[in-house]
Amino acid sequence: MRTLAGWICAWLCGALGWWLGARVGLVAAVVLSAVAGGVGLYYGYRWFDQNLK
Repeated sequence: MRTLAGWICAWLCGALGWWLGARVGLVAAVVLSAVAGGVGLYYGYRWFDQNLK
């Protein structure tokens, strides 16, 4: 369950990063999506551990 929560948050944050970065250009979209996905994965895991574990 922890993995699922983390990857859903990573997917949502990555999509948001892509949307924001696409306004600047393709390279910005790729970079922001990767960074936001990693941040989403971290905070998804952290949220699960603090609230549902």
